[in-house]
Amino acid sequence: MPTYEYKCPKCGTRFERIQKISAPPGAPCPKCGTKAERLISGGHGLVFKGSGFYETDYKQPGDKAKHDKAKSEKAQQKQKDGGEKPPAPSKPDAPKSDSKAD
Repeated sequence: MPTYEYKCPKCGTRFERIQKISAPPGAPCPKCGTKAERLISGGHGLVFKGSGFYETDYKQPGDKAKHDKAKSEKAQQKQKDGGEKPPAPSKPDAPKSDSKAD
């Protein structure tokens, strides 16, 4: 259920109420009892309750074995291909002049 923010037109008290979306707007002020006006707000975003969303939360029992097998196959393919590519040849340095006084 969403949280709505209200402001009392009589005493200016601001408060929040958790209400169903289908509930009619309006809530009594906790201080004076006057019907408060619902404020327009940007919302509070999503609230995640619990331990959170982790990579391991939705894995199946055999997923670790599949991951390890794929990793090992990738390493074997890399060895089969000859490892990493050699670095590109660099440009030769300009000849240095020897300017020694005789």
